[in-house]
Amino acid sequence: MSKYYKEAELLKSLAKNEKSAIDAIYRDNYKLIQQLIINNNGTEDDARDIFQETLIVLYQKAKSDSFELNCQIKTYVYSVARRLWLKRLQSNRRFETPVDNIEEMVQVEEDVEVHEKLDRQYGIMRSALGKIGEPCKSLLEAFYIHNKNMQDISSFFGYTNSDNAKNQKYKCLMRLKKLFFAQYKNGN
Repeated sequence: MSKYYKEAELLKSLAKNEKSAIDAIYRDNYKLIQQLIINNNGTEDDARDIFQETLIVLYQKAKSDSFELNCQIKTYVYSVARRLWLKRLQSNRRFETPVDNIEEMVQVEEDVEVHEKLDRQYGIMRSALGKIGEPCKSLLEAFYIHNKNMQDISSFFGYTNSDNAKNQKYKCLMRLKKLFFAQYKNGN
């Protein structure tokens, strides 16, 4: 099933005000919009407000029979949010650049592409972590996610000393790297 077909179905569900469609759009787009707003003189509250306004615009468009989306929902949401945010900045006089120069400030396509690439890479990394097995998964999470030191890891996992724990971490990291790049090359 093509991505655009899925997105057309998502828009139909949104037009019916289905919670699952709203949740999917929120999950797939909120962090990108939050990053846009925060990187352009905004706060998390501003990001929530702008995202809500953007969802309302998308909802109203989805309900319209004449609306035809010619890009990905992510691109449309980003574009609407960006325009809403820039209007708000101009009205608050925090942003003095004329509207003609806005494209120089916020490069929509590049930001969306970078965000989508990072999303794919994070997804591949999550998948690789899921396939690496134990104790490697727990050991890497303890070190990189929970910021445990080698002495604590050595005690918890039963290694004789922190050097052995460090060697095991290195082996696990190399296995993870191998899994990641195998999946990355295959485009999974």
